[in-house]
Amino acid sequence: MPTYRRRTRIAAPLADVWAFHSRVEGLQRLTPSWVNLQVDGIDRPADATSSNRSGAAGDATVDGATTDDAAANDATAELVAGTEIRLSVRPFGIGPRQRVVSRIRDRHAGSGRAYFVDEMATGPLPEWVHTHLFLADGEDTILVDDVHYRLPCRVVTDRLAPATDVGLELAFRDRHRRTKAALERRPND
Repeated sequence: MPTYRRRTRIAAPLADVWAFHSRVEGLQRLTPSWVNLQVDGIDRPADATSSNRSGAAGDATVDGATTDDAAANDATAELVAGTEIRLSVRPFGIGPRQRVVSRIRDRHAGSGRAYFVDEMATGPLPEWVHTHLFLADGEDTILVDDVHYRLPCRVVTDRLAPATDVGLELAFRDRHRRTKAALERRPND
């Protein structure tokens, strides 16, 4: 299975970079407008706790996920393991919207290190596992994105993986540039 990796130093503390990537609004800020990203819903595990979670009366759960709740779809609420994000994209406004469900499979923050793993539960690719790794390095953070993916069939994967990697490089270079622009310290801050 092909793997794509991008590593960038961010001149910002780990806590800030982690917080930025821990919310759907971070994804929205990292996605270029031509992708036409739309967040169709956020399903959180029933036991999810977050400082942004309202816990309001009227929350309903279905199969252990919170539904029909403004807090459940709050793009500023922290993403936890088990969260499913229903997205759709329509690159360049061409063709029908492509629907994707991204599931946060694992999430952990410890001393000087944090990571989360999201996987494409449903979408155009049979396999997509994206590990977001954050490493403290003094007052900076090393951001590492690892993407393991599989295209629709082995022959297609074998032939198109190099071209796919070029597309991923362009996309993740832009994401890392946007992360730096949003978080890096500027002189006189």
